[in-house]
Amino acid sequence: MEKAALLIAIIENAIDGIITIDERGKIESINPAACNLFQYLPAEVIGKNVSYLMPPPDKQQHDEYLERYQRTGQAHIIGIGRDVVGLKKDGTQFPFRLGVSEVQFLGRKIYAGFIHDISHQREAEERLRQYAAQLEDLVAERTHSLKATVEELQTAQEDLSSSLEKEKELGLLKSRFVSIASHEFRTPLTSIQLSVSLIERYAEPFNNPNIAKHVGKIKSAVINLTSILNDFLSLEKLESGIQEPVYHEFNLVGFSEAIIEEMQALAKKNQNIIYQHTGTKSSIRLDQNLLKNCIVNLIMNAIKYSGVNSFIGFTTEINERECIITVSDNGIGIPEADQKHLFEAFFRAHNTGDIPGTGLGLNIVARYVNLMNGAVSFKSEVNQGTLFTIIFPM
Repeated sequence: MEKAALLIAIIENAIDGIITIDERGKIESINPAACNLFQYLPAEVIGKNVSYLMPPPDKQQHDEYLERYQRTGQAHIIGIGRDVVGLKKDGTQFPFRLGVSEVQFLGRKIYAGFIHDISHQREAEERLRQYAAQLEDLVAERTHSLKATVEELQTAQEDLSSSLEKEKELGLLKSRFVSIASHEFRTPLTSIQLSVSLIERYAEPFNNPNIAKHVGKIKSAVINLTSILNDFLSLEKLESGIQEPVYHEFNLVGFSEAIIEEMQALAKKNQNIIYQHTGTKSSIRLDQNLLKNCIVNLIMNAIKYSGVNSFIGFTTEINERECIITVSDNGIGIPEADQKHLFEAFFRAHNTGDIPGTGLGLNIVARYVNLMNGAVSFKSEVNQGTLFTIIFPM
């Protein structure tokens, strides 16, 4: 009795549904878990054929399955188990795992069915299938998008290659034109300058201020045009990559004094260039041509942007660590808003007015200094002047 009570207690409290049927398929017992699954009370199903709990087509074929098993012994569910569909009282269907065992009891056969609800598992599988389908769609969409992007990139690369080739050709043509034009202009400019000097000499006995005035204008125009040509030639060499520093050791003081003598002749009335060297050493190893271009550019700017009766400072210093070169003036200065663009090619500050210039000088200075592993900086205030500093490591 105790064992029978224990068995009944286990069946009544099992989490899976348990249904027993006789040889004709009629329900003999159903536990609470199965009642909850099918939404029936025990009295509503006991005595009825188990196909009552099945949807078509299993409903119509169940008795045939059972009869065939009893006749042939070939099991489709009994002793094997499989996933089937159940029919609830409200007409809804749900999937479950069915395991059926054959039991010999008091000289007759009883079939016990064990029902495990797999609704949540199927829902999870469906969600996973949907996620997989969405992922496949997303991958296909991204793949298509990526393919289109790659094709666009290939087209853009081809266009870019073509554009770069054309730009390279145009760059070569531009470089050749600038080089040829600059050299071709130099010859007539030299002739003009020589002729003007001769005219100035021949006109001295006449002491005519008008002749001196116009001769001065011609000289100034020739100097400006020569400076422009030099800037374009320097830029062309830098852009083409053929400009490389050639280092030689030389006396910086003598080198600087020669520049002062040359630049003083170009200064305005009563403009004086004051040169000073600091340090016991005077020898430096740099590219003389590049360094001269830098210093001449800075002093020429100081001359252009300072008034008459002014001083232009030019200093050199050599110590154990570095060579320091400065050029200062008390001219118009550089507006603060323009200072960040000062070393850009073709840039001119807004306060330069009608003072001639190409906007290339400081760009060339910065690039020449960089070629020689140096650094250039400046300090400036409007109407207070400007100080440029070039530093080369020793």
